[in-house]
Amino acid sequence: MRLTFIHPSIGRRAGQAKYIPTWQMEPLGVATLAGNTPSDIDVNFYDDRVESIPFDVPTDLVAISVETYTAKRAYQIASEYRKRNIPVVMGGFHATLCPEEVSQYAEAVVIGESELVWHEVLRDAERGTLKTWYKADQRCSLVGIKADRSIYSGKNYLPVTLLETSRGCEFRCEFCAIQEVFNHSYKQRSIADIVNEIQTQGPKKLYFFVDDNISSDIKQAKELLRALIPLKIRWVSQMSVNAAHDEELLSLLKASGCLGVLIGFESLNSENLKHMNKSFNEMDGGYEKALVNLRKYDLRLYITFVFGYDHDTVDSFRESVDFAIKNRFYIAAYNHLTPFPGTALYRRLEKENRLLYEKWWLDDDYSYNKLPFQPASLSPEEVQAGCIDARQRFYSTGSIVKRGFDKVNRGDLKMWLSYYGINWAIRKEIHSRKHYPLGDENWTGEIIKAREWPAPLETSA
Repeated sequence: MRLTFIHPSIGRRAGQAKYIPTWQMEPLGVATLAGNTPSDIDVNFYDDRVESIPFDVPTDLVAISVETYTAKRAYQIASEYRKRNIPVVMGGFHATLCPEEVSQYAEAVVIGESELVWHEVLRDAERGTLKTWYKADQRCSLVGIKADRSIYSGKNYLPVTLLETSRGCEFRCEFCAIQEVFNHSYKQRSIADIVNEIQTQGPKKLYFFVDDNISSDIKQAKELLRALIPLKIRWVSQMSVNAAHDEELLSLLKASGCLGVLIGFESLNSENLKHMNKSFNEMDGGYEKALVNLRKYDLRLYITFVFGYDHDTVDSFRESVDFAIKNRFYIAAYNHLTPFPGTALYRRLEKENRLLYEKWWLDDDYSYNKLPFQPASLSPEEVQAGCIDARQRFYSTGSIVKRGFDKVNRGDLKMWLSYYGINWAIRKEIHSRKHYPLGDENWTGEIIKAREWPAPLETSA
């Protein structure tokens, strides 16, 4: 059997031949599925972000992982294959959060972690007996998970090796789709499997551990970090700010080769944090104490802020940028709040009649950077403009220079040189993503559905 994996882009502007050309990282999920595919199946992989999809290359099955931002483009791609009578299976976060919607655009839909049902999908496809639903009714153990990175050949991704050490998070942040997909649970891979995978890749690479929260279980995280120390690797990851109050963990982070962490501060306002279910951000001395600890162990910081919660004002943007420059963050993100379907936030805003689109991810009037809901204290336009202004201030020449000479940011030569490249690249992109379309505006085909109405999830077999 011939199998084609597709990683869809968000979309393209009219007249634009390529997706935004920077920041394309390896799509680890595709490589993981490829690594879980029997060797007698002929595999092709196309990344819509970096190349044109050759729709006429013969294949027997197309597999597309769908995120909410890429749903419209995924449905366009599926239509091209459906026009050629080639069945499409879709999975990913959006398929799990909106399975009945996705069922209109795919012959088969995978709900949950695909590793649990992938061999069944392939077996049925070979027999021509694909079912509508393939549902993983439990968490994947992650034992024996491996990625086939050979599919990345010739794609020219950023020189960062993505690797997974765990999945899920035990926190219940209101806006987070991750905790909905994994039902507030956390699974760590076998440390032996992780070490073996790193050893096959080599120590000279920069690793990005793509865990949703590498510190979700601090005890397990410490065991992992101790195992990483002898490998002498360089790596970055994501963690929650509460872990910054555990100095043993921070010491192990540094000793194991961690160069920096992404942490979601989200807001400086206590009431906003309560609504997010992120009051733990203020525990044990809050941000100020956490930042003192993180700097003590020379950890570079990528801090994210989100705007649009009920207690945000026009001053919130300025205060967040002032705070970030004062604390000399390596990089920072200033994004508007996005209600993803299936989340507690989406359900709350829907109940309060504050959603501005029935399905913003499919609406032709919606584009990247627009706010898809009505904030309580600001207009959607004020939030949109405030985020862009915040990015412009944080990535101004003066800010980049000031933060670049910080002791921690320049403490590692490679990371210091990368700092300038990363900050200038983000500065360049501030306006390039403004009102970026969801879906390819150059596409002239018609959406061809697998079925006109959503397949009933309860009764489909």
